[in-house]
Amino acid sequence: MNLNHNNTTFVIVTYKSELIIHECLKTLPEDYNKIIVENSGNADLKKDLEKTYKNLEVFISSNRGMCASNNFGIGKCNTDFAYVINPDVKFKNDTIKELINGMKMIDDFAIASPMCSDSKYPNYTPIKNLSNLTVEKILSVDRIDGYSMLINKNKFKDNIYFDENFFLYLENDDLCLKKKKEKENIYIITRSQIEHLGGKSSNIIHKEELEYSRNWHWMWSKFYFNKKHYGFFQALSKISINFLSSIIKYFFYLVLLNNYKKNIYKMRLAGAINSIMGKASWFRPNIKN
Repeated sequence: MNLNHNNTTFVIVTYKSELIIHECLKTLPEDYNKIIVENSGNADLKKDLEKTYKNLEVFISSNRGMCASNNFGIGKCNTDFAYVINPDVKFKNDTIKELINGMKMIDDFAIASPMCSDSKYPNYTPIKNLSNLTVEKILSVDRIDGYSMLINKNKFKDNIYFDENFFLYLENDDLCLKKKKEKENIYIITRSQIEHLGGKSSNIIHKEELEYSRNWHWMWSKFYFNKKHYGFFQALSKISINFLSSIIKYFFYLVLLNNYKKNIYKMRLAGAINSIMGKASWFRPNIKN
């Protein structure tokens, strides 16, 4: 595959990301087009980014979640490849060069990514019972983390990418599983590396509300994902330990008068119950602009 600035567009979804997005953009190659979907309605950020960086367009959007926003951004790409990254991802000096070199060794793929530089937190799941080294520099894998996904749009003839029922979490697992069922290839380019700051996509001053949202959606998404692919009762089994643990910890922190921790586990229970009842992923953090 010939990857270059003419056929690849970066897609980044931001939400209260004013303090981190510049660190990301400064590391990306200037000659590649970039689309930002700004979900917190910050018109000043749009003006600032479009003034500061070349080949960049910002779309103001309501907070529709990662899936819908990524789909929107990908839909705005006029290139064959859309490179979806989170605002807390940074490129190294040779990331794009090594990615281009690695992609030249691949004839066909649906999803690919550089490798996370922190070996303690790999951004992929290897294929079980298989020697993964397809060729030097390339790993064939089962899944890739959603904070860095190079998507071959030609492998999505229906123009359907992420399942928009997900608001947050496991949308990447869902997409990868869909492509693996379709016998498509997913690769990690090992010599191309990225840095993932992890959990820093949004301003830290909103940490508490965002943490409530993350816990609600983690449980909602875990049940929904497993129900979608393995059935209702298998999904119940998958979340049962988390559910019981959340009940115990809710009452534990209730006794200790630790409202923050208590509410964390309250959110987990609420997310799970809503998903089991078949309700949409409706919860949104209570953050004022």
